[in-house]
Amino acid sequence: MRESFDKQLSQLNILLMNMAALVEQIIAMSIKSLEEQNTELAGQTVEFDSKINDLEREIERLCLKLLLQYQPVFADDLRRVSTALKMITDMERIGDQAADIAQLNITLIAQKKSWELDEISQMARGTALMVSQSIDAYVNHDEELAGAVIAADDDIDDLFSLVKNKVIEQIAADKSKGEQAVDTVMIAKYFERIGDHAVNIAEWVLFSITGVHKSKRIM
Repeated sequence: MRESFDKQLSQLNILLMNMAALVEQIIAMSIKSLEEQNTELAGQTVEFDSKINDLEREIERLCLKLLLQYQPVFADDLRRVSTALKMITDMERIGDQAADIAQLNITLIAQKKSWELDEISQMARGTALMVSQSIDAYVNHDEELAGAVIAADDDIDDLFSLVKNKVIEQIAADKSKGEQAVDTVMIAKYFERIGDHAVNIAEWVLFSITGVHKSKRIM
């Protein structure tokens, strides 16, 4: 019985890594479509989100099977499986937000808008790394790595503040760029939320290890 449980728990880890890889990919696709102003890639990014949704449902079914089929479940196993259920919710929302970025980009390309993307590019790559590391922390039971993900959120927040300040300066200098500036903030906000979700995942990882969860924003 235990051998079968452990085998399926290993399968759960594999599926979580696969989902994390898809999430990293959709973030990369969304930022590339922004940088290259690529409507086709932006459309592919929106469609790609369905793959993440499908995998979320598969992982959810496996988690429920582990909880219902194997009784009793040890406390540490219960925390590990329940943590996976929480994590996939955050990962699915990350996929949604990356798709939202791409959808907004399609509109912006049609309006022939251009902008500076240095800080947003940094936010995108930083949040993608946070997501990857949070999943690695879960699979490897790495409390230190989970803590590093939480700490990295400060850098993302600083970049978001920098974007907001630049936008304020742009509007002050040229009010005709107001709509474009608001769109820039919206995209930065999506990436800031992705960072928040990565923090949520890391905090659930800590819960799976320690049994204690620090309440944080979950959007």
